[in-house]
Amino acid sequence: MEIVVKSGKISETGSEVFVLTFFDGEEGLSGAAKHLDEMYAGRIDRMIREGDFQGRLHQVSLLYPGGEPPIRRILLLGLGEKKAFDLERLRGAFAKAAQYLRGINIKTMTSFVDFKKWSGERFSFEELTEAIVEGVLLGLYQFTPFKTLERDKIKEFEAFTLVEEQKKNLPAVRKAARQAERIAGAVSFARDLVSAPANEMTPGILADKAVEMAMSRPRIKAEVLDERQMEEAGMHAHLAVARGSHEPPRFIILTYKGVEGLKETIVLVGKGITFDSGGISLKPAENMGEMKSDMAGAAAVIAAVRAAADLELPVHIVALIPATENLPGGRAYRPGDVLTSLSGKTIEVISTDAEGRLILADALAYAGRYQPGAIVDLATLTGACVVALGKVAIGMFGTDFALKKELAAAGEATGERVWELPLWDDYLELIKSDIADYKNTGGRYGGAITAAMFLSRFAGDYPWVHLDIAGPAWLDKGRPYVPKGASGVGVRLLISWLRNRKGTR
Repeated sequence: MEIVVKSGKISETGSEVFVLTFFDGEEGLSGAAKHLDEMYAGRIDRMIREGDFQGRLHQVSLLYPGGEPPIRRILLLGLGEKKAFDLERLRGAFAKAAQYLRGINIKTMTSFVDFKKWSGERFSFEELTEAIVEGVLLGLYQFTPFKTLERDKIKEFEAFTLVEEQKKNLPAVRKAARQAERIAGAVSFARDLVSAPANEMTPGILADKAVEMAMSRPRIKAEVLDERQMEEAGMHAHLAVARGSHEPPRFIILTYKGVEGLKETIVLVGKGITFDSGGISLKPAENMGEMKSDMAGAAAVIAAVRAAADLELPVHIVALIPATENLPGGRAYRPGDVLTSLSGKTIEVISTDAEGRLILADALAYAGRYQPGAIVDLATLTGACVVALGKVAIGMFGTDFALKKELAAAGEATGERVWELPLWDDYLELIKSDIADYKNTGGRYGGAITAAMFLSRFAGDYPWVHLDIAGPAWLDKGRPYVPKGASGVGVRLLISWLRNRKGTR
């Protein structure tokens, strides 16, 4: 879909629909709404006064003003209560507008960046523009590669035009729109990776997708370790998880350097279980097909590197993606096995369905060779985190206060909010093993916490945060700009954090 940014008059838009936004209970018309109302004999004002449109959040009403073009249709779009307005509501409202119009087979729409009305001084042109464009693009996302019947009936949007009346603001609005396109493109890329069926997204295919992405961006370098190289490196925990599958594991390394001379290396780690049956500790059959999404952390990290390169962020990133399937088989690892991890620490396997923390243990230990200024891992790690926080919040655990604060701020800015859970030493006793250094589960209680505590044993003394995205990574019901299924959560969070990371510029 094309994003157009221009200045000019309403009469010059040339779009099928012009979008006007309203707050709930807003009195009187101003700006573009007043101008259009005067052009079309008070039809907008009449619609509001007679109660046909109130401005409730996500409310849409399509008006055919009549008369001659340039405006064939006007869409009234509700933003809800003004006191509650924020960028997240703006994203959601424009996503709903685009979805509604696509549903009635309209392919183009136009809107103003109504800076004064929306925020006064609260948000900048850039923030408002990014929110609108992200909302439209992410709201229109569809995963259709495997739809073969009636492909011609799949509805696609063609163009969204943003009009900025003041030419002096045009460069800022245009730049922000392009940045939003790149971010939304990365999120959609992550959604595509997660949505793909497991037979079409094996560890090898995931590695190929990462390499292909890197090859199209000169500042990203890709390396993929195979089984032999992983064995030589000492990734025995990762290899143990992989033994039950005929699909060979991979360890993907992506390196992005925005500028030379950066002192800090940021390491991102993404869990890449491309299908999780639970191994010998087999999961229930119901909804097991959704376990193709157990590589959502890997997808988010790969997509974040892509976005960082596309935005030319002045940061140095190393992304580590341990990728494998977790299946039962004649060679599968067993409950009771003891594994020696890359760090040298030994792990007693209590459940083969606690496999994600095993492959992450090796990846986190591997991260230490880069002497990172920060390590952030993303993983669909525990059902316990979903029980605790539902499908809304990301569980956050970490060893560095400043890093946690930065990520929390990024979560608020993007709507991908995090909620911190404790990593007190009291929980360490729950993962100590009688026959090894640690065991890979700490029992029924505090499951998300004990999983994070396990990971902390392998992150070294570097600033580290673990983000458990098990809840919001795969949705049973869609949200305004997030579809049912793969959400792409974590990409926008990471990019917001990286854009504001102190000491990297």
